[in-house]
Amino acid sequence: MQPGTSGEGADGQLSLLRSAARGHRPRTPEGSAERDPVAGVVLDVPLPHLDRVFDYAVPASAASSAVVGARVRVRLAGQDVEGFVVERRATSEHAGALQPLRRVVSPEPVLDPAVLALARAVARRCAGTTADVLRLAVPPRRAVVETEDRPGPPAGPLPRPAAGPWEAYAGGAALVARVVDGGSPRAVWTSLPGAAGDDWPAALAVLAAAALAGGRGALLVVPDARDVARLDAALTALLGAGRHVRLTAEDGPTARYRAFVALRRGRVRAVVGTRAAALAPVQDLGLVVCWDDGDDLHAEPRAPYPHARDVLVERAGQAGAAAVVGSPSRSAAAQQLLADGWARVVVAPREVVRARAPRVAVAEDDGRDPAGPGARLPASALRLVRESLPSGPVLVQVPRAGYLPATACQRCRHPARCARCGGPLALPQPDEPGGASTPVCRWCATSAPAWACPHCGGRALRSLVVGSGRTAEELGRALPGTTVRRSGGAAEVLASVPAAPALVVATPGAEPVAEGGYSAALLLDTWALLSRAELRSAEEALRRWLQAASLVRPAADGGRVLAVGEAGLAPLQALVRWDPGGHAERELAERTELGLPPAAVVARVTGSPAGVRALLAAVVLPPGASVLGPAPLAPRAWVGASGRRSARTDGDEEAQALLRAPRTAATALADALRAARAATSARKEPPVRVHVDPLDPLEGW
Repeated sequence: MQPGTSGEGADGQLSLLRSAARGHRPRTPEGSAERDPVAGVVLDVPLPHLDRVFDYAVPASAASSAVVGARVRVRLAGQDVEGFVVERRATSEHAGALQPLRRVVSPEPVLDPAVLALARAVARRCAGTTADVLRLAVPPRRAVVETEDRPGPPAGPLPRPAAGPWEAYAGGAALVARVVDGGSPRAVWTSLPGAAGDDWPAALAVLAAAALAGGRGALLVVPDARDVARLDAALTALLGAGRHVRLTAEDGPTARYRAFVALRRGRVRAVVGTRAAALAPVQDLGLVVCWDDGDDLHAEPRAPYPHARDVLVERAGQAGAAAVVGSPSRSAAAQQLLADGWARVVVAPREVVRARAPRVAVAEDDGRDPAGPGARLPASALRLVRESLPSGPVLVQVPRAGYLPATACQRCRHPARCARCGGPLALPQPDEPGGASTPVCRWCATSAPAWACPHCGGRALRSLVVGSGRTAEELGRALPGTTVRRSGGAAEVLASVPAAPALVVATPGAEPVAEGGYSAALLLDTWALLSRAELRSAEEALRRWLQAASLVRPAADGGRVLAVGEAGLAPLQALVRWDPGGHAERELAERTELGLPPAAVVARVTGSPAGVRALLAAVVLPPGASVLGPAPLAPRAWVGASGRRSARTDGDEEAQALLRAPRTAATALADALRAARAATSARKEPPVRVHVDPLDPLEGW
């Protein structure tokens, strides 16, 4: 153990002399606790070279309040910092006097030992610090919550649940039975379309009930607040009120801390939440679930950038819990879990899939000018909409938000770019029909009222991409008298829509649930999702299309899906066949051949050129690892550590390097990066950001 700074001796005498000189009566040093007078403290300090346990003396007045897991305030390098007590001991390895704890912030033991072990494992895997992970795991304190005396869940155990929706899957009923009986099965689950009745929230509620019926806890992580609301309703309907809590930032800091304390005290043992809930202190954990693991919302944008799926996989191993990774599609990372033998696949037989899925077809895009009225809708698409509207709402998925999010010069067709940051110029929706709009940069929000093409001097703009706002406008003109609703982008994200005939124009991920299911779905501009310059473009496109198609009624009830694109492309063929598993196998095989994640581990190092060079000089790479770079990032537009594109000022200088190693050397690479970060931090080298397995490791090159 590492000792804390001594507070007695010369420094202590100097403090007494200063107090006397100021006319203050010196405070008599307080004695230490009689039992276990040493507290091991993990500090809330992000510096890598301080990522260890420090020893402090426990004052007698804090003997009963400085419990393991409590928040404390201590002195470090002349400053007060907060931390958590992680152990109490009788002795310390430090031979000198220990500095005492300054204050016990709260005697509430908020840091669970199992969560601490998980945080250390996640920090090691991500080449980060334990303090960074604990900031994600333990929410800010709300003192009023700790004094509340709230009742626990209803008395009595839950009955053994019926398999319900899981009966439709091969091995589904056995999965539920093993969870009830205390087993630890691991499954990659491809869900059926949900418009016919038993959708994914109902299925996950059954799994949670199975864990509770077996006397264990359940932890379910979903991408966003809309998914939390759907699963929360399903859990309440099956379990009854009071048997689970929600853990999401959207509920506010007080409600979040109240749910956290209820879990830590063991009043409830089931929780549904977003990515930070993967670290929730669920007691007697028996089940972890990651729903829709391909959604990038599961990737934490703050250091050390853990992915909820990876956290839950690690947690299932530590707790001996059952684990389910589910989605309407299947990610390459989930396919890797199957290839490793870590999990078994749970899918429905093909005849069940055909009975539950809508009929899917592809309409070839004729390539006409998208600025023309109605040109983006082939005749077959308009015919589908007109035929399906009388029987219910029709979903129209548009991959881009906004009105005209990308423009080009009308004369020479060069893309219109911002003179300040180089970002694409977009045209917002006119204030009134026929009104003119001023182009605005999508990256830095700078308007360009006097834009002129640097290539030909032209001042007129044409559209390159049509957004959801313009699409809704075009459909309203083509189908007068039809109700048009928008969801996503600048419009409100709708949770649900009624069964009445209407057109619902939504961006990917913002599709509302229709009562009784949509009568049809139209997937526009499929090229836009497939042409993105990133590693996961095909996987992500298929996931978005399957999510939308899963909301459509079965083919037997007239449900149809029409995708506008090139029919021969592999993702569209997988959509037509409703075969996400086959597409995931192909994706993983291609990445294995190229040595790309998840078949290999990649770490991205970004920061100032001097900081990146210092880290690369300090790191001792494991056998088989290689380095690409360092290379400068673009001087204006760059991709930050969160993976999101940002605008930089001219004075910024950024560089990055990629480190790649075989999957068998993933731990060795992470340990090497942690050691290098600690060494460079101790030497006060410029800080850098290390992101292990980013969603798109090639972004920014």
